[in-house]
Amino acid sequence: MNEPAVSVVVCAYTEDRWEDILAAVASVRAQSRPALETLLVVDHNQALLERLTGEYKEVDEVRVLANAGPRGLSAGRNTGIAASYGEIIAFLDDDAVAERDWLRFFVEGYTDPRVMAVGGRTVPVWASGRRPVWFPEEFDWVVGCAYKGLPTGRAEVRNVLGGNASFRRTAFDAAGGFATGIGRDGDKRPLGCEETELCIRLSRARPDAILLLDDRAVIHHRVPDLRTRFGYFHTRAYAEGLSKALVARSVGAAKALESERRYTTRVLPAGVARGLRDALLGRSGGAGRAGAIVAGVAAAAGGYVVGRVRARRCDVSFPVAVIPGGEGGSR
Repeated sequence: MNEPAVSVVVCAYTEDRWEDILAAVASVRAQSRPALETLLVVDHNQALLERLTGEYKEVDEVRVLANAGPRGLSAGRNTGIAASYGEIIAFLDDDAVAERDWLRFFVEGYTDPRVMAVGGRTVPVWASGRRPVWFPEEFDWVVGCAYKGLPTGRAEVRNVLGGNASFRRTAFDAAGGFATGIGRDGDKRPLGCEETELCIRLSRARPDAILLLDDRAVIHHRVPDLRTRFGYFHTRAYAEGLSKALVARSVGAAKALESERRYTTRVLPAGVARGLRDALLGRSGGAGRAGAIVAGVAAAAGGYVVGRVRARRCDVSFPVAVIPGGEGGSR
């Protein structure tokens, strides 16, 4: 049986990440299991669009596209899905590089026809060369990376993480695309959870669907100095609470917080205990990590409460893209 063709979508929005974007595309082109194509979707930045178009004009397997929807990551991804030809569509952050076997491990996960999505492990690459001593591994999601508490090996999950994920094309046929109004939107507050909302919606549309995490599918994600500061940590945690409130509005609180309950009742208390123990043993950063976990939980909880109150006051709805089927499928 022939392996499915894979399209890779990389969404970009700023020339500040020029070298990162080139490195991301190069890592896709170097895969041991080649991609059918790489789609670079530029989010409402004409200068970047023209520069990337010139960079890849002689590279057949790389296509540069303008985001055809409203500003933001969700619409950019939907643009890439609609323009792609692969049976599997993978997503890679524009400031990350994939290991050589990244796509091979993704494709292996689709042997079972019930598998609708496969995600991987995202490893932080700290700009300073090392993790800040106060930064708890339990909160690596703040910088878009895999965090302590995720399952290891290959395991079924509620949702994959969007910067390192893949979906069957038929998943979008069943559930529609990424909802706009949830997730990143240019330089605004660092919201997220658009992939969580999509995965929950997919599981409802296809109750037999299996979503996998395979931690062998590794990418390395650059973390700039700005994102290693406590101010960003707090802001991102608060924004995550707001995002979870939006997801709860869309798909219901029970599903929106299903995974988070275990995380907040087991993983985080264990992290606080480790931090306090390290502090008692005189190990660097122990008290800071314990304090950061408590502060992060408080910020996320505050964001969630504010988001729920706003949702009750306003009639909030999130458009879900219907992905056109005309271009999809094999070439």
